[in-house]
Amino acid sequence: MILDRFQLTGQVAVVTGAGRGIGAATAVALAEAGADVVIASRTRDQLELIAQRVEAVGRRAHVVAADLSDPAEAASLAQAATDAFGRLDIVVNNVGGTYPRPILETSTEFLEEAFRFNVSTAHALTVAATPAMLGGDGGAVVNISSVMGRLAGRGFLAYGTAKGALAQYTRLAATDLAPRIRVNAIAVGSVATSALDVVVNNPELRGKMEDATPLRRIGEAEDIAATIVYLVSRAGKFVTGKVFEVDGGLQTPNLELGLPDL
Repeated sequence: MILDRFQLTGQVAVVTGAGRGIGAATAVALAEAGADVVIASRTRDQLELIAQRVEAVGRRAHVVAADLSDPAEAASLAQAATDAFGRLDIVVNNVGGTYPRPILETSTEFLEEAFRFNVSTAHALTVAATPAMLGGDGGAVVNISSVMGRLAGRGFLAYGTAKGALAQYTRLAATDLAPRIRVNAIAVGSVATSALDVVVNNPELRGKMEDATPLRRIGEAEDIAATIVYLVSRAGKFVTGKVFEVDGGLQTPNLELGLPDL
């Protein structure tokens, strides 16, 4: 049956930024598809709650509380997976983000920090995971990029540059790691996570964002998690080096920060 292609029974995944939002939804979705999951973020209490949800669907969860803005900490998750479960098949590089900031307030250091948090950490974990994947049945990597990696909006210089770099990193890494490891990315649109609370909890702002989105809604974390299950499973086994746009149909930014002309 076609649904069998979406099953991940016997596989092991690492999900970064898994304490809440897209990472949490992804960890649970991968477990529902049959995978055991290493979940990592800064906050152990959040991770323990997600571990309970993973275990409630009959899979195992291994919790790692770490500062994933440090590429070395991110890289260590590959060893944590093989130590805990004896293999590694799937990596979801979800951790990342950068606060909006006007260009004249965007220092070189801030830009480099954005690149490290969004790109260097993904590279570190991907490279560390590669030997384990090649030692098994191969594997799949999904990087979480953003719609702002391809659109232009004031205030998003550091964030958009880093996410655009992550999209191109995905294409290049896919070429280097083919044929046994597939690498894809998702350019995420506006999704109702804690990062968007200021909009989601304000009816006026939310209405403006929804009206500026062709599908007239804000995304759910499960919209992204479902795409990830497709990309890492046999359902997506003929897909690599692609950036999937899961963004409600955006062609222009749906949130303007109101920054004035210089």
